[in-house]
Amino acid sequence: MSLVRMSTKGQIVIPKVVREKLGLKPNSRIKLELFEDHAEISALPDYVQELRGILKDKPSMTEDLLREHGNEVKADEGLLIRVLHQEPESEG
Repeated sequence: MSLVRMSTKGQIVIPKVVREKLGLKPNSRIKLELFEDHAEISALPDYVQELRGILKDKPSMTEDLLREHGNEVKADEGLLIRVLHQEPESEG
């Protein structure tokens, strides 16, 4: 158990041993939950850090979109070439 003193501004310092146990680092988000006669501090997960790298070995959607766009550009270019090379119809 750690005893801490609250400042006149309502601030407390979380003891190092508690910060280490909860994995708290500067700017960590914590949850302070109030019960009838006490409060509990819990560490909130760092979702950005937890999700970092989860798609590393997955197919790249960007590459698929670029490939698809390239195919569409080629198809459009082919259509444009065919339209430009058509013989004008004779007015007769």
